[in-house]
Amino acid sequence: MIVLSADRLSISFGAVHAVDALSLEVEEGLVFSIIGPNGAGKTTLFNLISGLYAPDQGRVLFAGEDVTGLAPEKLARRGLSRTFQNLQIFFRMTALENVMVGRHRHEATGLIADLLHLPAVTRQNRQTREAALAALERVGLAAMAERPAGGMSYGGLKRLEIARALASEPKVLLLDEPAAGCNAVETEEIKAIIRSIAGDGITVVLVEHDMRLVMNVSDRIHVVADGHTLAEGSASEVRADPAVIEAYLGTQGAREATGAGG
Repeated sequence: MIVLSADRLSISFGAVHAVDALSLEVEEGLVFSIIGPNGAGKTTLFNLISGLYAPDQGRVLFAGEDVTGLAPEKLARRGLSRTFQNLQIFFRMTALENVMVGRHRHEATGLIADLLHLPAVTRQNRQTREAALAALERVGLAAMAERPAGGMSYGGLKRLEIARALASEPKVLLLDEPAAGCNAVETEEIKAIIRSIAGDGITVVLVEHDMRLVMNVSDRIHVVADGHTLAEGSASEVRADPAVIEAYLGTQGAREATGAGG
């Protein structure tokens, strides 16, 4: 089943065609990676899919429904969640509080109920806390739950963002460079988390520059260059594609991609 698709998406910024008539389809339950050189349009594509940008042309379909230009919070309610390349963390809040923010789509009580401290509010707060703790456990941060986020390592903060996105219980999770800036150990942790998420049936759409990580976790890889689709296929197909090697991987990158193990 196709859970997410882009149908001839286009957007320009002035004279720059950042994404130009680009189409892709993501099957449910896969790890689907989008790769390409800097400036290829990968993050812009993510922003179109996640509702941060409205396309000039084309459509975004989620679970068969046209959601083009729908606001991010409305997409989250339908089951589409994302992380960002640059950390979006509340550093003065605890790790647990950061993740609890991600549960907003599941909370039904309003301001009056909160002010009156109704039983429904207490019950909902308990459920939110339990779900947030479970999300932290999932990314290996349960022991950090009550600690301020500002005191966490960079790799820990990257995992915290994933936990917050998972707290919304998404059907599809968009990860924008989750391993950017991470060391080898932290990258291995991210890789294990991605595999675990996909193993639970959540579709993962990944933008990432670390080719070793991409080749190890991806079921399908979509290569973008200059806002266009350059190639798509399995890891073995993509890393052997002459056009991909010339435009993006290069000789050294192709060697690294070919040498990527499980």
